[in-house]
Amino acid sequence: MAKELTPQEIKDQKPYLEWGLTEKEYDYIATELLGRLPNYTETGLFAVMWSEHCSYKKSKPVLRLFPNKNERVLQGPGEGAGIVDIGDGQAVVFKAESHNHPSAVEPYEGAATGVGGILRDIFSMGARPIASLDSLHFGEIDRPRTKYLINEVVAGIGGYGNCMGIPTVAGEMTFDECYTGNPLVNAMSVGLMDQKDMQKGRATGVGNAVMYVGAKTGRDGIHGATFASADFADDKETQRSAVQVGDPFMEKLLMEACLELTSQHADWLVGIQDMGAAGIVSSSCEMASKANSGLELNLDYVPQREANMSAYEIMLSESQERMLLCVKKGHEEDVQAIFKNYDLEAVVIGRVTAGHDYVLKHQGQVVTNIPVSTLTDDVLEEPSQERVPARLANADTEKWQPEISDASETLKKLLAQPTIASKEMFTQTYDSQVRTSTVVGPGSDAGVIRIRGTKKALAMTTDGNGRFVYLDPKVGGKMAVVEAATNVISSGALPLAMTDCLNYGDPNDPEIYYELHQSVQGMADACLALDTPVISGNVSLYNENNGEAIYPTPMVGMVGLIKDVNYVIPSFVQTAGDLVYLVGQTGDDYAGSELQKLLTGKISGPLADLDLTEINAYLKKLLQAMETGLVKSSHDLSEGGLGVALAETAFKTDLGLDLDLALTKAQLFSETAGRLVVTVAKEKQAAFEELLGQAASLVGQVTAEHKLVAKLSDGQLQLDLAAGQKIWEEAIPCLMKSKA
Repeated sequence: MAKELTPQEIKDQKPYLEWGLTEKEYDYIATELLGRLPNYTETGLFAVMWSEHCSYKKSKPVLRLFPNKNERVLQGPGEGAGIVDIGDGQAVVFKAESHNHPSAVEPYEGAATGVGGILRDIFSMGARPIASLDSLHFGEIDRPRTKYLINEVVAGIGGYGNCMGIPTVAGEMTFDECYTGNPLVNAMSVGLMDQKDMQKGRATGVGNAVMYVGAKTGRDGIHGATFASADFADDKETQRSAVQVGDPFMEKLLMEACLELTSQHADWLVGIQDMGAAGIVSSSCEMASKANSGLELNLDYVPQREANMSAYEIMLSESQERMLLCVKKGHEEDVQAIFKNYDLEAVVIGRVTAGHDYVLKHQGQVVTNIPVSTLTDDVLEEPSQERVPARLANADTEKWQPEISDASETLKKLLAQPTIASKEMFTQTYDSQVRTSTVVGPGSDAGVIRIRGTKKALAMTTDGNGRFVYLDPKVGGKMAVVEAATNVISSGALPLAMTDCLNYGDPNDPEIYYELHQSVQGMADACLALDTPVISGNVSLYNENNGEAIYPTPMVGMVGLIKDVNYVIPSFVQTAGDLVYLVGQTGDDYAGSELQKLLTGKISGPLADLDLTEINAYLKKLLQAMETGLVKSSHDLSEGGLGVALAETAFKTDLGLDLDLALTKAQLFSETAGRLVVTVAKEKQAAFEELLGQAASLVGQVTAEHKLVAKLSDGQLQLDLAAGQKIWEEAIPCLMKSKA
């Protein structure tokens, strides 16, 4: 064990700069908070707890824009995950997390431990995880490194989730050059619980035990939170010690033990929290902070799998599959007996104390003695400068107008675009049916899970399109939320609430902070209009590679409630003779579209703002139509616009479409937000049209011939759907196999 620097040596040599603390912060801690120089362990604790990943010191002012309450919200931001009332004494629990930097370095373990971490957030609340989702953004599939990243990330997600017995039911995957050196790997988990079993991360009650449960602590993941709070560069790719290693079989045991404790012996338990980012330090000091308590921990009792670990290493390790419990005094052995049945360690490592001090002992020495609040509440919020990006300030306001000679050939080319093409070669590696509650799995607008013992079901989706936010942060933010809501409603569900992963570049760049601020404002506006409060989430900044930032990419994870599982709406056409309607108005919206990228190789131009009030009104009417049995299928319009959606809604069926569209060839591929294509039985036509009014346009019917035929205002579209499906299904496998 190397000799640690003295407090004076730390002040003189400034190792904290490499750990993410600034000189201003260090000086404030020493002079204002402690009145002395912090020692080596204390400096490390401040470094991780004051990192952006743990403290949100730059993003807090922006996050306050989000609405986070309504009559359904039982738990908003501030705990392991958010909780929403779904009636009958039940609740849905969900959250999303990013694991971007770890996945860029060690893609399999980075993705796997991202899944493991978000699952622990769910069962720490007392809920059983019932579904996983993901949102993945990679560079173009034209480099060996990118193909390697894709394969390993997908394998990591499937490997962990499949072993846990939790289905992966939905997600998204996009490809753009900006993600080449810094892919985005966002994981979301959804859980179900009885409201009476709700837990919180609290450590209160003097003398109550602080218990460590789960896997032993090693040296993996040290300074993982700091690693996630710094720019990424080629010379940092070897920072593998910041990446954790996961064991899903251990986590399965840990989950079952924790759920047995929370559901059957909640009276023994005061609080429970996942050891996620920043490991023992974050879980313990946050539990004390929320309860306004003090803690004393003896690190000699922490189960360790490596010899001679220092206090600094023990506290900052982000080893996986670990939880921290606060247990009522006198029930320590009861809790240990539960965990012993699962071959897991459960060790008392400390006690709740009077006052508000955070005291750590190691090898007979007091290695930390600081107020709890210095780590959690006294973080210096950093006011950030913001400036309209030069690309927007100097942007050409003239709208780009595509010229299309052959709509059919254009559609074929769009179907082969990786962001549009079928992702089945990846999603088939996920177990989407385990536990047999999956009603709709990957490949639809939203995944759907039935709630056993009831008529209810939950729909869930992840959505993010960085291109739109890059072109207009505020409008792009609105579009992200509307896209998620449209996907959920398309399945027949009422949107309840949302979580997010806010993936951006370096917030110290005023232009990037502008992107963050404006896009969150746009998201917040849409959340208010749609009544979808933000109940949990994650901020992932510093997503840059060698000074080049990703597109600003807020990911929206949304969950909706289906009242009757018999009215789950499929995304593909059902019966020849059904009528086809386009819901929502189509504009000339090509900026940031797949069509623009296909034809020009880049994205540019202004975005049209959204009328959120109008969109909300007709989406709610459509949901009413679905809940009363008027709609037979529904598919939202996103990448590739109406043309791609029409093809997708008939793929994997033996049916076709015959349409008369009052649209141009270009408008067929416009990406106006908030639109859907739905089918209705002829006998329900009058009732459907009366309910939807001007929001729905009759555009044709489903046919028995497997062809897509559409009359356009300036031409026509004809696609053999079997041939189109072949293009759509084979595009990504061909790219992944190519030697380029």
